[in-house]
Amino acid sequence: MTEKSFFAGFGGQGIISLGQIWVYCAMKEGKNVTFFPFYGAEKRGGIARAGVIVSDEEIASPLVTTPDSALVMNSDSLPLCEGILRSGGLLVINASLVKEEPERSDIRVVNIEASGLAEQIGNIRFANMVALGAMAKLTGALSLTEIEGILRNFFPADKYRFVPKNVEAIQAGYAAAG
Repeated sequence: MTEKSFFAGFGGQGIISLGQIWVYCAMKEGKNVTFFPFYGAEKRGGIARAGVIVSDEEIASPLVTTPDSALVMNSDSLPLCEGILRSGGLLVINASLVKEEPERSDIRVVNIEASGLAEQIGNIRFANMVALGAMAKLTGALSLTEIEGILRNFFPADKYRFVPKNVEAIQAGYAAAG
């Protein structure tokens, strides 16, 4: 199994953190990974993107030029993700913020209310973790069976208080993905 994914949004949505946690989970599950972040010079509001590969086999190149799946967290990212996604690929859209519909008919589109679910959990900043749960279920790239322990290893001790809400957000995204 090899899953090439591309995550895109604006700075402040946790795209880079999502990519880091995605590959960390995969590493803890014994998979090979690559992580290639890209973000603008702005602290918040600029572009944020991450290409990630999760594989049971050795990975030849870290670049994700034609992803199997893409996550669109804001409207500005839709044209880019739709344009690079492989034919038959999966496009997951944060339907809370992206109201436009993709133009391509040769891809699978799944709308997830990532920001809305995050607000219900208590903070819109959990939208990236809702998206992580949805992407994990839809791609099958991550099992997430030990997610609480993995997050406790990922976050420093002073951030442990956020682990339960992150787990709740991931589970909400997983459930919303059907």
